[in-house]
Amino acid sequence: MSDAPLHEAVARFLRYLKVERQLSPLTLLNYRRQLDVIITLLTEMKLVRWEQCDAAAVRSLAVRSRRAGLGAASLALRMSALRSFFDWLVAQGELNANPAKGIPTPKAGRHLPKNIDVDDMNRLLEIDLNDPLAVRDRAMMEVMYGAGLRLSELVNLDCGHLDLASGEAWVIGKGSKERRLPIGRSAVEWVEHWLDLRELFGPDDDALFLSNQGKRISTRNVQKRFAEWGIRQGLNSHVHPHKLRHSFATHMLESSGDLRAVQELLGHANLSTTQIYTHLDFQHLATVYDAAHPRAKRGKK
Repeated sequence: MSDAPLHEAVARFLRYLKVERQLSPLTLLNYRRQLDVIITLLTEMKLVRWEQCDAAAVRSLAVRSRRAGLGAASLALRMSALRSFFDWLVAQGELNANPAKGIPTPKAGRHLPKNIDVDDMNRLLEIDLNDPLAVRDRAMMEVMYGAGLRLSELVNLDCGHLDLASGEAWVIGKGSKERRLPIGRSAVEWVEHWLDLRELFGPDDDALFLSNQGKRISTRNVQKRFAEWGIRQGLNSHVHPHKLRHSFATHMLESSGDLRAVQELLGHANLSTTQIYTHLDFQHLATVYDAAHPRAKRGKK
């Protein structure tokens, strides 16, 4: 039994996501993987065309996935990919309705992002000028924490993306969306220190942050260096680039309370993505309350 019609429609959907939606290669790969597994399951169910996949078939896909050991978060991802694909088929006029709409999936537990508190951030950033690579690393951390950048946004920064006079950086985020961001006085100062040393590495292009071979620094290299600095500076938790972005968001929200502004700075398309930081803020407030309020402490042993 041939599954070619199933694959052909998925191939067209992936071209749409790449060309028109301009999704990242990693996102495209995740869609491909999920839809390939779904095709395998549908073929086992003797379905060879997408029009044959009704709500009962979607429920069966979910059940089979759970029996195969798929966790709640992974199942939610698989069903999300299927719903997006069906929405596209409906928009193309190839389906009358999306059979995956309204099919419930188990909710994954909320994993709140961990952040670095202000004192630990200050300790992490106490890197001196003795080593050019240390200056580069501090400049990267200052920019990432100062502007709340994603790792991909950091490594893709070019020298021409900075306006140090105004203290701003121009970045291209998810979906090729552009945004201009303040980076803070400390970040400007350390980028200037780094630019004084950058030519020592014989840069190949306009990349702002370079490896010791003079090429644009890789995401893996940034992750490795940040982790090493966390250990060297005596922090108790693992330091990774995304934790600096989380810390930026949390500290900004704690100080300003302006969720919409934090959403714009982070480049979140949906406010619901930013709202996770309100849960972090509440956790902090609840801890302070439990420790300080007389009525919260009453009766504790």
